[in-house]
Amino acid sequence: MPSYNRTFQLTIEDVDLIEEALRARGRELCRMRRALSDENPATMEAVRVIEEDQRTGEELLGRLHGQKVFYRPKTSTYVSG
Repeated sequence: MPSYNRTFQLTIEDVDLIEEALRARGRELCRMRRALSDENPATMEAVRVIEEDQRTGEELLGRLHGQKVFYRPKTSTYVSG
């Protein structure tokens, strides 16, 4: 039985593209959530599904951010921003 590939060869540009796609999806879900502002039960179930999808995307963005290694030069003065 084949196993999962646990090694990925992604470039910085690939990760940036994934992050931007996740953010765009989050914006779209937010627009959908705002459009469903009614209080009827069918709408509330749709809102719960949208919120779960939003939460999943935000958690994935957080995991991606947590795996980044940020560069800071050690030999010279570093000014951020």
